[in-house]
Amino acid sequence: MHQKLYKRLIAVARQPNVTRYSDIAPLARLDMHSAADRLTIGKLLGEISTFEHQQGHPLLSAVVILKVKNIPGQRFFKLARELGRYHGSNDFMFFVQELRRVHDYWQSTKANGTQKKGALKHGTGKMH
Repeated sequence: MHQKLYKRLIAVARQPNVTRYSDIAPLARLDMHSAADRLTIGKLLGEISTFEHQQGHPLLSAVVILKVKNIPGQRFFKLARELGRYHGSNDFMFFVQELRRVHDYWQSTKANGTQKKGALKHGTGKMH
């Protein structure tokens, strides 16, 4: 999992706010003008949300939106369906609900001083 990207998404969620793909891509040395890099950022975000789902948490990548549409890209919704989180057809409503869940979760962990389960293992770049 990409540490810098993961930490940035957590920071955005705690604000609570959203960010754009083009704003976070440089953290992974990616350029959103490149089709290959767009696929790579989607994969990295998918890894983060899959990890969060496995921990019983909301899909953290909900905080990343497309500049033009103001919602996540279609890969976000596809992953949510694959993980069994989304069964409907109203992408916007699902996004709003999941974003609220993300903000609520990360605000509560900040406010309570709670250490998040699955914290980054120092020095390895991997989750434990």
